[in-house]
Amino acid sequence: MPSLTNFCTWLGDTPVSHLFQEVLWIVPAAQSIHILAIAIAMSALLMIHLRSIGVLARDQTRVDIADRFLPALWLALPVLLATGAVLIIAEPARSLRNPAFYWKMGLLLTGIVITLAYARPLRRDPSWWDDLARRRQLSTGIAIASLIIWVAIVFCGRWIAYVEPF
Repeated sequence: MPSLTNFCTWLGDTPVSHLFQEVLWIVPAAQSIHILAIAIAMSALLMIHLRSIGVLARDQTRVDIADRFLPALWLALPVLLATGAVLIIAEPARSLRNPAFYWKMGLLLTGIVITLAYARPLRRDPSWWDDLARRRQLSTGIAIASLIIWVAIVFCGRWIAYVEPF
């Protein structure tokens, strides 16, 4: 991993990284905003998927729930990207040389793809997930898998602080 180590050293030596390290409130503020954005994203996903499972808001359509909560998720993701970038720039080796970080990124990509795959048919046909029993079962499976993936993303994010970098 010499090139990754060199990149982390280079990034850690940039003026922006030094600024983030030296101004005492930047990293804690970024962490706090990151956590709040996680809460928003997880709340939105929980509402959408609990509706899919049939536990919550059965009197509302999937489209109504998705229209209400997906915008919060799509707004939270760029905030997570920005605050995550601040955290990486402040301590590049801590994240970029950490296996938990790569697990988190892989799971994040998977979670976003699954969320898009769930939401897309709703745009074309609001009753698509409800038309056939097989689709309803698939929707339940997707919801459960998605929730597990998003919770795993949170766990991996926390593990970055505790897993030894390679």
